[in-house]
Amino acid sequence: MAARRGPTFRRRELGKELRRLRERRGITTKAAAEAIESSESKLNRVESGHNQLPRVRDLDDLLALYGITDPTEREQLLMLHRDSLSADWYRPYQNFMPSGQLLYVGLESDASAMRAWHSQVVFGLLQTENYARALYTTAKPVDERTTEYVDENVALRMKRKAIIHTDDPVELRVILDEAALRRVVGSPDVMREQYEAIEKAAALDHVTVQILPLSLATYRAFENFVILDFEAGLEPVVMQESPAVMTVSDKPREVWKHARKFDAMREGALAPAKTPEFLHRLAREIDEN
Repeated sequence: MAARRGPTFRRRELGKELRRLRERRGITTKAAAEAIESSESKLNRVESGHNQLPRVRDLDDLLALYGITDPTEREQLLMLHRDSLSADWYRPYQNFMPSGQLLYVGLESDASAMRAWHSQVVFGLLQTENYARALYTTAKPVDERTTEYVDENVALRMKRKAIIHTDDPVELRVILDEAALRRVVGSPDVMREQYEAIEKAAALDHVTVQILPLSLATYRAFENFVILDFEAGLEPVVMQESPAVMTVSDKPREVWKHARKFDAMREGALAPAKTPEFLHRLAREIDEN
């Protein structure tokens, strides 16, 4: 599998390198920010990969401050900077995305493998268009969202699913709580279609779906989360999701903690081979009700 290197990946690479160079020289974030007439918070977001460093002049000034004079090293960093400024495919949707999602979606596009746990609703990359629309439409009057917001978020979610269906797909492993599958979203017809879509996805060689039955007295994480792994050059990250915000962290302890949670639930969940049978039973039960 070829390593993915999109703009978000490059932005994080550049940010981590700038932080390393700054810390090596013992320069504070405040001093570095003042050198480029910026704020400490903005430079922190650049170093964390959340924001671009838009001006080449700012990069030149930082490299001079950090004592980088080797032409080859400077050119590599300038090239990394140019690549980081490329337009992300999801930018047209950024005004409709909750806090943290912009960074996460970019990293999702660059991931080589994903491990996801969802307890309340079906994991986004497995959702059908009708299921996703029903979710957003139901919340629309409560959250005071517009029809445009619903349409744009559904369109974004459907486009994100492309990483499963390309010639170089992400390796996806998902654990779903039975509660997420029993909760009727939209209508019984929508749920039957959703069960079929999950079964179809689970039949792909690079997708594994396990279900954690409600009847099992086993460990369940309270929050939804996704662990993203990359081919090379970047550490794994974990995304924790709440209704209003996505929090992305590459702190080793956070990634390790959520990997342990995932492994514990994977051990308690039904074997992947049991997933189609379980989905068929849910479809029969929803017809009976």
